[in-house]
Amino acid sequence: MKEPGEWADIGERVRECRLAADMSQEQLAAALRLDRTMIAKIERGVRRVDALELAKLSSVLKVPLTYFLAPAPLVVSRRAELADDTLTDAARQSYRLEVALSAWLADIRQMIDVGGFSPPGIERYPVAIQDASDARRAALWVRDRLDLGRGPIDSLMSVCERLGQLVAVVEVPGEGASLVEDDLAVAVVSRQGDPGRRRATAAHELGHLIVGDEYSTDIGVHVSRDDREALIDAFAAELLIPVEAFAAVRRSEVVRREDLVSLAARFRTSWSLTIRQAVASGVIDGNAAREMRRRNPTRAELMEAVGWAPQPDLETIRVPPSYAHAVVESFKRSLITASRAVELMRGQIVAADLPLPDDAEPDL
Repeated sequence: MKEPGEWADIGERVRECRLAADMSQEQLAAALRLDRTMIAKIERGVRRVDALELAKLSSVLKVPLTYFLAPAPLVVSRRAELADDTLTDAARQSYRLEVALSAWLADIRQMIDVGGFSPPGIERYPVAIQDASDARRAALWVRDRLDLGRGPIDSLMSVCERLGQLVAVVEVPGEGASLVEDDLAVAVVSRQGDPGRRRATAAHELGHLIVGDEYSTDIGVHVSRDDREALIDAFAAELLIPVEAFAAVRRSEVVRREDLVSLAARFRTSWSLTIRQAVASGVIDGNAAREMRRRNPTRAELMEAVGWAPQPDLETIRVPPSYAHAVVESFKRSLITASRAVELMRGQIVAADLPLPDDAEPDL
């Protein structure tokens, strides 16, 4: 039986999830077929909620059931408390990403507990970061450590996994979020952005781990939060498309837009990030950059530049490979149900994709 303080915590999560869903107490009560006063009591923690009501709340508010029950993690980018008079779309998105992040962490913990998953160890850049140049060197350190050279990164999901950060692609609006709790580093990336934006977000969240986050002593205390984010952005940009990648373009007398479109396509980076790195490499100046930013390449232009090759990273692959393997193996050993396996995989598979459990009778 839960203690009064735990019911108050569940009530607060219900309240914040309701606000994040842009619902009033009356609207939530109507969806649950309860009186509004019952919702008010639940949110104050003075009315207990049974398992069926929690399941209904999970469905209506579109949050995992485990979010109401799992301990709240410490998130890298802490948010202000959601309140009716200060609520914005950005705050709603931030909260929903936190919910997804908390659920992702709980799912990983479950897979560890059933004995099917051993998370990778966390790696960090061993040198203190003070400026953008340091952040760029940290990105090249990652590339060298993983033998990635200076070419395009095929799977950013795998890069994050090898460095100890487990990334999930989630169906919520926004950008991304990450946290480190004890021996686990986890992150979520919204699927709703374009592919280049998703990769930039994943690289940014990896930067929080490798370079150090806003609460870390690895970054000087004199650096503001905005400046810290700028350092992380510099890390992400250099990781995704190093300035050395512009060497061939630099040798040309005139840098053509088509040359930069080709680089953006091959490295699978957003147009804005490609232009930013082109400026950092010295191949174009600020005036040329402003002109090129006015003409975003179309999808056809980008696909034409790489021969219409598929670009799967952070699209059909929603969870790290080692985690996916652990889920399937746990299902085969009948440690989790088919519906739970599909849920754990976050849309990467459907039930028909699962193999037969090890103890299942084959069809004759």
